[in-house]
Amino acid sequence: MADRTPPLSVEELRALVAGGEIDTVVLAFPDMQGRLQGKRFAARFFLDEVLGHGTEGCNYLLAVDTEMNTVDGYAMSSWDRGYGDFAMHPDVSTLRRVPWHPGTALLVADLAWHDGSPVVAAPRQILRRQLDRLAELGYTAQVGTELEFIVFKDSYEQAWDAGYRDLTPVNRYNIDYSVLGTGRIEPLLRRLRNDMAGAGLTVESAKGECNPGQHEIAFRYDEALVTCDQHALYKTGAKEIAAQEGVSLTFMAKFNEREGNSCHIHLSLTDADGANAMAGDGDGGMSDVMRHFLAGQLAALRDFSLLYAPNINSYKRFQPGSFAPTAVAWGPDNRTCALRVVGHGRSLRFENRLPGGDVNPYLAVAGLVAAGLYGIERRLALPEPCTGNAYAADLAHVPTTLREAAELWETSPIAKAAFGEEVVAHYRNMARVEVEAYDAAVTDWELHRSFERL
Repeated sequence: MADRTPPLSVEELRALVAGGEIDTVVLAFPDMQGRLQGKRFAARFFLDEVLGHGTEGCNYLLAVDTEMNTVDGYAMSSWDRGYGDFAMHPDVSTLRRVPWHPGTALLVADLAWHDGSPVVAAPRQILRRQLDRLAELGYTAQVGTELEFIVFKDSYEQAWDAGYRDLTPVNRYNIDYSVLGTGRIEPLLRRLRNDMAGAGLTVESAKGECNPGQHEIAFRYDEALVTCDQHALYKTGAKEIAAQEGVSLTFMAKFNEREGNSCHIHLSLTDADGANAMAGDGDGGMSDVMRHFLAGQLAALRDFSLLYAPNINSYKRFQPGSFAPTAVAWGPDNRTCALRVVGHGRSLRFENRLPGGDVNPYLAVAGLVAAGLYGIERRLALPEPCTGNAYAADLAHVPTTLREAAELWETSPIAKAAFGEEVVAHYRNMARVEVEAYDAAVTDWELHRSFERL
């Protein structure tokens, strides 16, 4: 990875702390769900003690379910192993202010065991490993993520108390690209944009989407790890800002039977000279590198679906005619395909349309890079594009359930070769825990259909 100027340098932090402008430093790492977990430090203590030596966190943080319940099946952390600590080492390149919390700075940590070896199942480490493999070939991944969310007038506490039923969306009808519709909640959107800019993210735009109350704020692409760090910060910050404003928003993949929240991921490659390695003289302006890289996406897409759609709810998005993909297909500027090729020349790239707003960006981007390397290393031939309706085409289908995706992941030789047995087993267990919890739950759907009539 190239050297970067962080949004906030350590020297600037020292000066801000000395001047009383910063009094709190958050050190956090992404967990299996892509959520930020960590600690808030007194700023002076952080500079004196934590910056140089790191801190510790319980290793159960990478071995619990979404509800933070301890569960079995993880090799790294269990009651039998005593639930010890791992080390959290600050990555100073991620240091930044967070304007939505007064006097606060934040930076992301990498995880290591006490002997200094990396925690290989940590999402940030999984991505780093794939980016290192890519760098050995002379390439850097440039990535942009496009997160959609739905905003409700209810606070998070009101939504909880209501059982997340009968919530009031901030818009009552489809406001896709509607300036009037986004104007209704511009104070919230403006604060999100400006606070994210204050945290060092480059904001591009905000637009309305199809589901009532649904919106998207877009940020400029960057190197893969930087984009994933910013993605995690944005999701956390957006929820915190919404709570401060007395409203709520959700990134869940499928809130209701209408359009889900997507997180389309765009990826291109740059070479050592900074040129777009995907652009060339072939069909569609693609280089051989891009054709092989894209062929790798197709070859591994079903096996890696667990990385792109990691939750039970993720698979509810994949419905025909929903703008969420169902077919393992690629096409030039074709939104019915799982993989859409867009741009030309220096902007040429592909978009993976599988991920929803619930995706862990580190795992998804690691999957994209690993799949592309699989295609490059084997010089896979790219099939003909789908130029029509991929929903109606006779093509392989993306997995329809988390159970199916987990089985494909567990038995995939591509996954084991790229990520290693430990990572494959760790995330297979994550899926097992979710599937078993879902199988044991009695849903509203069952109650409504069965209570009286069966």
